[in-house]
Amino acid sequence: MGGKKTAVGTYRLEDQVGHLLRRAHQRATAIFLERLNGARVTPTQFAALAKLADEGELSQNHLGRLTAMDPATIQGVTRRLKVRGLVTGRADPKDGRRTLLRLSAKGARLAKSVIPQGFGVSEGVLEPLSKAEQKQLLRLLKRLT
Repeated sequence: MGGKKTAVGTYRLEDQVGHLLRRAHQRATAIFLERLNGARVTPTQFAALAKLADEGELSQNHLGRLTAMDPATIQGVTRRLKVRGLVTGRADPKDGRRTLLRLSAKGARLAKSVIPQGFGVSEGVLEPLSKAEQKQLLRLLKRLT
């Protein structure tokens, strides 16, 4: 990764993986917001809705792990989904300290309408790449996570 010689050597921000991943994330978020504008959900809320639709009832902690969100983030996400009436919670009968979450009827309807749009988001993000490059990128990203 060459570059113009500077006081700190040949370090170029534009060639660094963290910078490039952040830029790709910004692109993915912009495409998500454009395609799902009417749904009024954030990418993290979408992830929680999709995983609850897929798995059914989950503890908040388990939902956070499955969606790669830290405890504070998943708590905020689920709180906002509850306020909108999209998710309901109940105490786990086996462990009263734990909350079990599930989609409400309203949340299930929203999930059913927005989850298919997720394919379009992925297609939009990957559109500049050939089909082979898309598969390779996804395979490599999975190795990094």
